[in-house]
Amino acid sequence: MATRAGSKTLTKIVASDDVAAEPRSQRRMPEAGRYLLQVDRQTKGSYVTSEAAEQAGLVIKKAYPILQVAVYDPVDCVAKLIQAE
Repeated sequence: MATRAGSKTLTKIVASDDVAAEPRSQRRMPEAGRYLLQVDRQTKGSYVTSEAAEQAGLVIKKAYPILQVAVYDPVDCVAKLIQAE
């Protein structure tokens, strides 16, 4: 039987740019704003002002009135529920 000249081991050539990249994770990036918009106690976004978070929450609450929508301030530990008008 004839012998093979090459090896069965595969090697992957890695570019130097890929090595320096951050490791992948399932965690989201840190929130940018102080006020967090929460839908059924799950954070969906962050906003710089409370008014902007309330406006976004009101849009969600009008479209889906059964959901619990709140604006949470982690600095003061206060959550304000959004009510449909």
